[in-house]
Amino acid sequence: MPPPQSAPSLEISTSRQFLSWLDEQKISLALTTYQIGKLFLLGLKQNGELSVFERTFNRCMGLCPTANGFYLSSLYQLWRFENLFTNGELQDGYDRLYVPQVGHTTGDLDIHDMAVDGTGRLVFVNTLFGCLATLSETHSFVPLWQPPFSRKLAAEDRCHLNGLAMRDGQPAYVTAVGASDVADGWRDHRVDGGVVVDVHANEIIASGLSMPHSPRWHQGKLWLLNSGTGEFGHIEPDSGRFVPVTFCAGYMRGLYFHGDFAVIGLSQPRHNKTFSGLPLDEMLKARKAEPRCGLQVIDLRSGDAVHWLRFEGAVDELYDVITLPGIRRPMALGFKTDEIRRVISVGEPALLGGA
Repeated sequence: MPPPQSAPSLEISTSRQFLSWLDEQKISLALTTYQIGKLFLLGLKQNGELSVFERTFNRCMGLCPTANGFYLSSLYQLWRFENLFTNGELQDGYDRLYVPQVGHTTGDLDIHDMAVDGTGRLVFVNTLFGCLATLSETHSFVPLWQPPFSRKLAAEDRCHLNGLAMRDGQPAYVTAVGASDVADGWRDHRVDGGVVVDVHANEIIASGLSMPHSPRWHQGKLWLLNSGTGEFGHIEPDSGRFVPVTFCAGYMRGLYFHGDFAVIGLSQPRHNKTFSGLPLDEMLKARKAEPRCGLQVIDLRSGDAVHWLRFEGAVDELYDVITLPGIRRPMALGFKTDEIRRVISVGEPALLGGA
């Protein structure tokens, strides 16, 4: 019998100045890969080398920051992580410890983008039902909004609603791969059927996109990833035209801004019907480039890709990325080791009513 094959190892490489950039910007990064179910926390060790901390969460995808942590979506649960360290507290060189403090069992809704609104409520893209939704104490979710082309709230992934942009603390724009109203109909419109919908006006404001993802409002512009072409850019407000700024050599998902920089997640396209035949294939060929998995940092002032991080081996797909400002080296607890049993935090004492 042939010897059993070992799992592929993970190799991470960076551009020459990527670590210096993290240090100068005083940030660390959190990112997800649902391919192998990992949450990665990237920071800097005391000697300036890259710190990589990972935990396992089944099919983890969406990320969004909170005042003291972040939310993470997984296969059928959604977790709120809280940092237990006080300012200045260190443990083995780590300055943040994120614990999955609160969990909601939602069922497999295929949750994509998430954001916290101005009231502190979590809003997420419920891709299976094609709507924006929020959490419930008694149900899987509470629907908040459906696109105008959707006639029914159904678990059919009709349009592959995936991206959410907030503006002034409210859901403002969403992306969908196709404006379809039949089960799984978006797959027939992958090449040029992508749309951006204005949530407040309840109308399509941009069309003709190729598998758009990760819309974000930043510096007075609506940015997004036109993933099927490999182009990062923004939408012109009057015409609805997509204006490309930068080409990235990979299938883009995950976009987060830090000042004048955009951090973009890249994946290697899967070789199946969903990802084949996209304009990205020809764009890569024309540039004599191979698709990559990792992060690309774009300077918005020039449109140049100024820094990068690359995954090779065990990871070839990412979904989301966020920055963690003011944090040098974060770590987190998961459920596959006994550590979470022994980490206990005590809140401020409270008096019983009437005492």
